[in-house]
Amino acid sequence: MANPVIQRLKDNIQTVFLGHERAVDLLLIGLMARGHVLIEDVPGVGKTVLARSLARSLDCRFSRIQLTPDLLPGDVLGVSIFNSHTQSFDFKPGPVFANIVLADEINRTTPRTQSALLEAMSEEQVSVENQTFPLQRPFMVVATQNPFEFEGTYFLPENQLDRFLLRISVGYPDRNAEHRILTTQPGRFSIENLRPVLGTEQIIELQDQVPKIKLDSAIVDYILDVVEATRHDEQLHLGVSPRGALALTQASQAAALLAGRDYVIPDDVKRLVTPVCAHRIISKTYLHNGDPNATVHVLEQILEQIPAPR
Repeated sequence: MANPVIQRLKDNIQTVFLGHERAVDLLLIGLMARGHVLIEDVPGVGKTVLARSLARSLDCRFSRIQLTPDLLPGDVLGVSIFNSHTQSFDFKPGPVFANIVLADEINRTTPRTQSALLEAMSEEQVSVENQTFPLQRPFMVVATQNPFEFEGTYFLPENQLDRFLLRISVGYPDRNAEHRILTTQPGRFSIENLRPVLGTEQIIELQDQVPKIKLDSAIVDYILDVVEATRHDEQLHLGVSPRGALALTQASQAAALLAGRDYVIPDDVKRLVTPVCAHRIISKTYLHNGDPNATVHVLEQILEQIPAPR
């Protein structure tokens, strides 16, 4: 039985974001695990609607950064402005100082501006001109991007990708869901009418429950087997790092919480290997022909070869 508090949040999001239940689940897993989520897909499938509906469902501060090629790091982090009255510089926080930050079309801005988010995503703080400013919990970056083959996009560097707990794809809705989208047009009318169903303290309480979810030694060994297999697979140039293994563990615990359990089962891990690990590894096929789905195929093969614990 699903966690009733999280289910209420999920139901609220799905009044606007129709279909794609798996994408909503993954986004909530990212929130519960105190991670960041990259939503990657073609234009027009609802990436921004999904992120905005999450933000509207939470009673916390939300900001949106529309990333463009001319955006500077200061436009994201904030700037120091000289105050003539005090004869000193006052720091004006940028849009990253929020609880839910939507970084829309993150791969349309330059690597220099992309890297401005690194410290905030890793350490929940921002350093500007020898000063460090902490970010308030909960803090989550939800980034969207179109496939890199589209004109006017930049590659996200490996260290930036590694900061995202999950990379998810929305995909096209099924026929029934698309029929409802066409007749009700929820993203156009209903999203502004969404009311918060969870407050800041409730979110933090849920996040604090995730590390307490039980991990059997067999589950830990299963995660290690999968991670180690990526490091020795001849099809891969780069395997999953220890940070990636930790991310898979935390996401699996969050998935158990979402399902209303206080323990992780093998299916939690199995279902999350691709969204957690595919963007953290590099295949030799990708180096030769640029196929971004090559890592997904390799991970599927690894999961077939490694038996899940009973």
